Amino acid sequence: MDSITPSGGRRSEDSATRGEVTDVDLLKRAWCNEKAAPEILHFEAALVQRAKEQIQLLEETVEEFTADRSDDLLVSLYQMDLDRSLFLLRSYLRIRIQKIEKYMLHISKTSLWDRLSEQEQRFAKKCIDIMEKHLEQSVLSRLPYGYQSMLKQSISSEEDDMVPEPQLDTFVFCKTKNDVGAFQLDDTGEEIVDLVADDLYVLRYNSIKGLVEAGRVDLV
Repeated sequence: MDSITPSGGRRSEDSATRGEVTDVDLLKRAWCNEKAAPEILHFEAALVQRAKEQIQLLEETVEEFTADRSDDLLVSLYQMDLDRSLFLLRSYLRIRIQKIEKYMLHISKTSLWDRLSEQEQRFAKKCIDIMEKHLEQSVLSRLPYGYQSMLKQSISSEEDDMVPEPQLDTFVFCKTKNDVGAFQLDDTGEEIVDLVADDLYVLRYNSIKGLVEAGRVDLV
């Protein structure tokens, strides 16, 4: 028999007894990772869809209990779960939108584009189109030849040096889910750290981004 858990997700009574991770726990983890990572991470499509369904179920449950004049404490507990789930989902999506707005040109030209949902890709395209039209009409068309690009400082620039990029060498707090063992932090092999399960570390993001993407390390 399935039941709605106080954590806002669905799980069986047996799994509830074992204390397994719920979707709200997974959403909180995705939110923390997205919030701490300097670059945009893969969109958790399946998790977001389940979270939306669970939020709808919680809303219906609160309405039903309120209409039936159920115990006020029970109603407040479900309302707390609903509020927490809504906060996590909205904040997760908002953080991603902020990153898209800040790094949309960089994202559109790299493999990061594939990390966006279809809705996020449409949003990014619309933002880029609006920004291009605005800059062209207000600034670029009035600049001398060779300085009319929104990507490069001048025609002599070899790279898109006007495009903001996330700083991947930023230090982040991270926690390992399980023993990783000796892990090389640099290309030369001079920096090696022993990553132990449940230990907290402060490392450069670009050194452990592969572990984050693989789900072996959580950002905090």
